[in-house]
Amino acid sequence: MTRVGLYPGTFDPIHNGHLDIIQRASKVVDKLVVAVAISKAKGPLFTLEERVEIICEELPHLTLHGAVDVRPFDTMSVRFAREVGASVVVKGLRAVSDYEYEFQMTAMNQQLDRELETIFLMTDPIYQAIASRLVKEIAQMGGDVSPFVTARIQQRLLAKFGHAAK
Repeated sequence: MTRVGLYPGTFDPIHNGHLDIIQRASKVVDKLVVAVAISKAKGPLFTLEERVEIICEELPHLTLHGAVDVRPFDTMSVRFAREVGASVVVKGLRAVSDYEYEFQMTAMNQQLDRELETIFLMTDPIYQAIASRLVKEIAQMGGDVSPFVTARIQQRLLAKFGHAAK
């Protein structure tokens, strides 16, 4: 039996912490579906199509231990997990505040689907401070985001804000 995991997020933009979780989650499941949420309420900088494309461009540069698929979704993650045959939801945790939010989300998801398990992967300490929101703010002001994202993503961010790559 193939164990399918779902790693949902907005990924606007995907950063080194997210990429680390993808690599590590690929060790735990046979197939990982990176589920890119539409998240219109968050007002993403990149379109859904761009975010999917960016993640797909990054995958060949990762050390993956199983199959990884990138899919957009616009429904509840529990429902999408069923659609893709996932038995596990993967979540990355940076801090206690992440845990509190994810704990509530997991409890609700268990009420919706008792068969769906959630596993938490602690973010590598070197990535704990990274948040997509902060990466965007730094890039918007023309700052150096190279410690937080790959060079390919940095170029896309700078282009979105009309800054030349340094």
